[in-house]
Amino acid sequence: MRILRRVLGLLVALVVSSVLVFAFMQILPGDPARVALGLNASEESVARLRAEFGLDRPLHTRYLDWIGGLLTGDFGTSYLSHLPIGPQIADRFGVTAWLVAAAMIVAVVLAVPLGTIAAWRHRHPIGAVLSAVSQVGMAIPSFLAGVLLIAVFAVRLRLLPAGGWTPPSVDVVAFLRSLVLPALALGLVQAAVLTRYVRSAILDVLREDYLRTARAKGFRPLPALVHHGLRNASIPVVTVLALQLTTMLVGAVVVERVFVVPGLGSLLLDAVASRDLLVVQDVVMVLVVSVLTVNLLVEVLYAVLDPRSVRR
Repeated sequence: MRILRRVLGLLVALVVSSVLVFAFMQILPGDPARVALGLNASEESVARLRAEFGLDRPLHTRYLDWIGGLLTGDFGTSYLSHLPIGPQIADRFGVTAWLVAAAMIVAVVLAVPLGTIAAWRHRHPIGAVLSAVSQVGMAIPSFLAGVLLIAVFAVRLRLLPAGGWTPPSVDVVAFLRSLVLPALALGLVQAAVLTRYVRSAILDVLREDYLRTARAKGFRPLPALVHHGLRNASIPVVTVLALQLTTMLVGAVVVERVFVVPGLGSLLLDAVASRDLLVVQDVVMVLVVSVLTVNLLVEVLYAVLDPRSVRR
């Protein structure tokens, strides 16, 4: 029942978000038709192109046509390139998905063991060192991490390419090489953030009575934590992972620029720079749908990790 309410809430949020995105695009200064034709274009040419773009129609008609197109997979045509927007977004979204997925793997693989060790040894020097390193990592923006990684691994050591992108269908090895540095730049910073939350969650679990009971029954401290505590500790961490995933989608915009990765963020920035507002509108809506869908999946995962949440 709770999940059904969340699905209904997702639909309402999508409708509200679409209205806000559409309205925001309409109040931005500048005329896409005049931008496409140039400043010296005649008023007749601008009016003719506005009619071709459908910009002379009422706002509610344009909104309904836009939403209807999105629901049927028709994202419209770019004002500048006159190419269909849907295939461009599909291609770029695939690149961004690879980058975000790899960065998330980096963050989880590093943060879970390091956060657990930092909590388990919080009274020892190694716990203090891990906590300090994670705090420093949280202060480093992804683009700066990217520049440092390029300086070390691409310029100085010449082990990995400084930028560019090779699709996996073309060359798997070159694809992995082009993915490593941007994934690390995006994932290392998020790993620092996640490490702090894993440490906090593990410390809370260590104070619970059921762990004391497990140890009283003969479990050693670490096996007791692994068998009885990690599942409960994972519940708040899942929430942070969802928030980090949305943060990575936004952070990928800058990282893709640093490493010249042709992802969704690069498409968005190029469209903003050229004032191709329909592309901007479509890309922002795709990002909104992605964020809201992730939040819904987190609710479902809550029900798996904590069955008590289903009855709430």
